[in-house]
Amino acid sequence: MSGSAQAATVAAHHVHHRHFRWLRWNPMFRPSHESLLIQNAEIDRLDLPRIQNDTELEALKGDGSLLPIRAGETLRFDPRLDPSRRFCRPWTRDFVEDLSQAYYNRFHQQIQVNSAVRTVMVQKKLRRHNRNAAPADGDTASSHLAGVTVDLQRRGMSKPQITWMEHYLFYMKALGLVEPEEERHQWVFHIMVSGLYSNWRQTQNIVPIEHPETEPLAINMPAQVALDTGTK
Repeated sequence: MSGSAQAATVAAHHVHHRHFRWLRWNPMFRPSHESLLIQNAEIDRLDLPRIQNDTELEALKGDGSLLPIRAGETLRFDPRLDPSRRFCRPWTRDFVEDLSQAYYNRFHQQIQVNSAVRTVMVQKKLRRHNRNAAPADGDTASSHLAGVTVDLQRRGMSKPQITWMEHYLFYMKALGLVEPEEERHQWVFHIMVSGLYSNWRQTQNIVPIEHPETEPLAINMPAQVALDTGTK
């Protein structure tokens, strides 16, 4: 084979490989500048501070503004997550517990929390090691800094499990209750939970809809959510 033919073959292989990777990574919720703006707009609407350091973090824990995420039958933590940062806002904890229970009911497996609240100091350190991390300030700052966001592990989920998660989050986003992203480099569902979740939750009868086992992508959602066709 001539040199030019070999070069053409190699180039074609690289194009095919890039195309294959693109096909494999086709999430429902791609990270975007717009999504970061939406997340920060909700934080501003709630008039929440971006937590600067451990002193502010501990103060928010002390007054109940941040609550511990509770591990149990339906939920576990990445063991690398610092115990001091396994906290979030009360409505975010409600959301995580509702989601993990519904996921467990469907798949009999736990959801894993990889990240929750962060301080600006932690975010700046993260930025030095991860060029894809969100900024620590500005209109596109990480929503982890306000305690409203969790990262749930996506790596290791089967295709039906990922699809179930995407459908669940689609309904929540349609109601304006979450702003999700699927991060490729960290392989997590990054989910900012709106402060509206608490009031919405109080209006619901959390009774799972029964689905035949022949529908592997069905999700156990509150009836009102499954039937709602509104958009954000």
